Amino acid sequence: MSRIEGRLARTLLNKKTVVTRAVFWKIPHSSEKEDIRLKLGRYKKPEDFELDEEVELLAPKSELTLDQEEFQALLAFLSESYEPFRQGVKAFLPLDRPFDTENAAQIRALFSLPNKRELIRFILTNDVIPEELAAGLQQARRARAVREFERMLADDLREAPWQEWFQRNSWVLGSQFVRVLDERHIDTQHISDFLMEAYDGFLDVVEIKRPDGGLAFWAGSLDHGNYVPSVDLTKAITQAARYIFEVEREANSVKFLERVGGVKTVKPRCVLVYGRSANWNDSQAEAYRILNASYHNLTVLTYDHVLERARRICGVKS
Repeated sequence: MSRIEGRLARTLLNKKTVVTRAVFWKIPHSSEKEDIRLKLGRYKKPEDFELDEEVELLAPKSELTLDQEEFQALLAFLSESYEPFRQGVKAFLPLDRPFDTENAAQIRALFSLPNKRELIRFILTNDVIPEELAAGLQQARRARAVREFERMLADDLREAPWQEWFQRNSWVLGSQFVRVLDERHIDTQHISDFLMEAYDGFLDVVEIKRPDGGLAFWAGSLDHGNYVPSVDLTKAITQAARYIFEVEREANSVKFLERVGGVKTVKPRCVLVYGRSANWNDSQAEAYRILNASYHNLTVLTYDHVLERARRICGVKS
């Protein structure tokens, strides 16, 4: 190593014909700003060369000078990366700055592994995600779904986007459902929006219609002073009742049982999501309560009922 004022050099490698050298030096500034440079060079070495001589005077085979910013970035890279790389780690998260944006790709890569069952076993076995973090993630995901629901209501979307939303967020329909089944076909002629497994292990049906699009909930005029379902709602209720009937007819079908994964079918119920209720008056709210009470195997929910339920589950304010 050689030391000159404002300069520090070290020989990294000394071979018969080549010498590799690293040199630090400071560039003075009147503002006392720190400005340290690093030069790495590989030089052709004559036979009579002595290491005490100035290597930089030799003809360079290659030479690279890093300014202050580049040098500091190199230091950080070596500090964070060398040891994990030496031990064979292909991807790692620096614990001193785990929330940098570039780390998200590595986290996504872990959770995108195709063997989900093994991934879940690994996470649970090693307590990778503590209970309080898992609960927080679920709460945040549901709150985000509620905000998405609100935006979708404002856009008056058709049925397909709503089917996708309910597929991802079946929790919003209540704790009576534990999962959405992969199968939607009741038979060759009747295709429900969702076949669901209830908490008791039996099969139920969920049918959704678009919230607006000219589909009124109540008829345009009262009947004997009472609010009554619109023609469109009556059609939707009739369709839901038909699905219940057809599911019951398939209850003893071996093929149907295989298609729904062995979920038992006894006295199925249906949830129908239809229309809006945000602007109802007290009389309409009362009529809705009476309407639902008249069915023993069908529950009608408006999109606003679903939204309010979701908000209460998540603790999200309107």
